[in-house]
Amino acid sequence: MDWTKEQLTEIAAADDLRISPFREDGKTYSTPTFIWSVVVGDGLYVRPYNGASSRWYKAAMREGAGRISVAGQVHDVAFAPADAALNDVIDDAYRVKYAKSSYLAPMISARTRAASVRITPR
Repeated sequence: MDWTKEQLTEIAAADDLRISPFREDGKTYSTPTFIWSVVVGDGLYVRPYNGASSRWYKAAMREGAGRISVAGQVHDVAFAPADAALNDVIDDAYRVKYAKSSYLAPMISARTRAASVRITPR
């Protein structure tokens, strides 16, 4: 399943994505965590500020699914490592969307690049 163009347009414009991977039981959602998101081509990507040691990232990679809330909607989603070949393009998308933030540099660092996640609807 893929995002529609309309969904990606809404998500790209939003700055309120909250991610809730499943807990270890595979049924209960974790506490929503606010994260930055970018749209690149037909994909939605996120990165954990603390890299692979982030709690939500570990859960997302372990469980592979959960939900996000963004732009006033809730979506059941799957999580997968992003293709590392896209990291430069993802960096550029972060630079454009979050240009004025003092947190930009950590979000395009080697630590966060190594933990880039692609989010798809399920």
